[in-house]
Amino acid sequence: MTGLHVDIDGHGQDLVLLHGWGFHSGAWEAVVPRLAQRYRVHRVDLPGHGHSPPDGVATFEDAVQAVCRCIPAAARVAGWSLGGLIAQRIAARRAGAIAGMALVSTTPCFIERAGWSCAMRAATLEGFAIDLERDAATTLDRFVRLNALHGPHARQNAKTVALRLRERPLPGRAALRQGLEWLREVDLREDAARVGTRCVVVHGTRDAITPVAAGRWLARSIPGARLVELEDAGHLPFVSHADRFVEALELLDD
Repeated sequence: MTGLHVDIDGHGQDLVLLHGWGFHSGAWEAVVPRLAQRYRVHRVDLPGHGHSPPDGVATFEDAVQAVCRCIPAAARVAGWSLGGLIAQRIAARRAGAIAGMALVSTTPCFIERAGWSCAMRAATLEGFAIDLERDAATTLDRFVRLNALHGPHARQNAKTVALRLRERPLPGRAALRQGLEWLREVDLREDAARVGTRCVVVHGTRDAITPVAAGRWLARSIPGARLVELEDAGHLPFVSHADRFVEALELLDD
């Protein structure tokens, strides 16, 4: 299996950044200069995204294993959206693999299920899957706008992230289809109580993709987790609230 692409900046404690579906690690660009003053920042392109090849990754667990190979010993991990789902699995199933975890605009379960209402409707995700087969580029553009929706300066932030997305190869349909399947099928609620590392949950109250109720659930369910709510943030807090986002990550060092 070919390894994942990783960009490394800065010096200090290792911090691994995991991006969301349809993006690549350039999504973190707004906060990398500040983080690199304190950490050795590893930005990972998830399988089939950015410069990382999709080969050898067929399942969610394959993706988790591929990411694990990119994480230095005793590193901190910040996972956004789909990246947060991967971070949760690592923290729950690989005790001692990481020294701390930030869960950013993420959830243990993206789709509504019985007893789980703080999530996206299955029909919404299915709509993305249908549109993806018709026109992948337009679907990604629409998804970027949804990420910025309800946050401050939504139009400008969506434009900024869309431009960054085009700085690397766009993910192919197969990788996008596979990622949507993970978002639809993976349910990690039972993993929350098994997380044994320091955790901070960062969530915007106006998130249009993962409701803030999901972040609150994670903060209640992961032992010792701390919750940082950003009152006017959407799904891109590290873009719209870069300073406050960096401050939240520093709670892992307290």
